[in-house]
Amino acid sequence: MGEPQMGDLPTSNPVIELEGDEFWPLSGKPYFDVVLTKATIKPLYQLVVPGKFSATLPSCSIPTVLTFRGKNWEMIYHGSSSHKRLDNWRPFAIDNNLKVGDACVFEQLECSSSRLVFRVQILRGDIPSEFLNKLDGDNIDAPIVLE
Repeated sequence: MGEPQMGDLPTSNPVIELEGDEFWPLSGKPYFDVVLTKATIKPLYQLVVPGKFSATLPSCSIPTVLTFRGKNWEMIYHGSSSHKRLDNWRPFAIDNNLKVGDACVFEQLECSSSRLVFRVQILRGDIPSEFLNKLDGDNIDAPIVLE
């Protein structure tokens, strides 16, 4: 019998463990994803919310909570600037050992004029060494592009 295929995974268990990280199906609530670049982690730690998604969020600064593996990180969402972003993202990135090439999926659990809550999935994206020299990713205008 060969390796199990994606379609062979049991559907009754909502949590699938792969390499120590938790993965689960999205619940149908709004979400956005970000592939981490040099700008989103060391030394800048700037997490800009993608434009299409940020258009659905409040246009003000409000307390925000990221939750991952039962732990919460508090930060501020700034929706009034031209680049909507999460401030104080650094502790989350450091605590979870995030690296360039990893991806995060932010599923919105709560959105009001006084608070945002996102459940985060981290997808480790170890980039093959032959692509590392092709990565720019120094700012939000230079995304990672693999041809």
